[in-house]
Amino acid sequence: MTARIENLVTSGTFSLDGGTWEVDNNVWIVGDDAEVIVIDPAHDPDAIAEAVGERAVKAILLTHGHDDHIRYARQFQERTEAPLHLNPEDRVLWDQVFPGVEPDAAIADGDRFEVAGVTLTAIHTPGHSPGSTCFYVAEGLTGGIAEAPVLFSGDTLFNGGPGATGRSYSSFETIIDSIRTRLLTLPPETTVLTGHGDATSIGDEAGDVEEWIARGH
Repeated sequence: MTARIENLVTSGTFSLDGGTWEVDNNVWIVGDDAEVIVIDPAHDPDAIAEAVGERAVKAILLTHGHDDHIRYARQFQERTEAPLHLNPEDRVLWDQVFPGVEPDAAIADGDRFEVAGVTLTAIHTPGHSPGSTCFYVAEGLTGGIAEAPVLFSGDTLFNGGPGATGRSYSSFETIIDSIRTRLLTLPPETTVLTGHGDATSIGDEAGDVEEWIARGH
């Protein structure tokens, strides 16, 4: 069976620093007809469970701890019994949503997650949040939305620039350094599948860093 990427867009809210905003989130499902990994199961656990169907969920990977990405992750986990992974640098955000409850497992830079014959490698990219983590697939994805190489960038890199850094626990200088040193070193043909909005590629974004620095976001 061919490993592939599936996408589900879910809608809800993001709250931090006393404000709340309406958002649409990309939920990514990676795997084949037998097993999958789910990245950022946001807002609608029932719809995500329906998209997964009878397939085994090997892991739930969280790109970061903002509440739009994690608030419904434990409800989705209850349907699948899959381990829930988060970079511990984002516990400060997790604890605002789930005080007194720990994620099942910590994500560290370089961790590898296997599903349907492909490997997702964790790349720690702080800036949008302290523990923001992307997942890179170098090879093996040949069906669905995109072929490898593919980067699941969370809210670190978008079509048109870096993720937002105007709220608590974020840093514009840090996110620029993460993108320059950790992401723009990937092959330019790498498809970037984001936490919100449209896809892009490493090559399409690589030439715009100085423009981002000049505008400050």
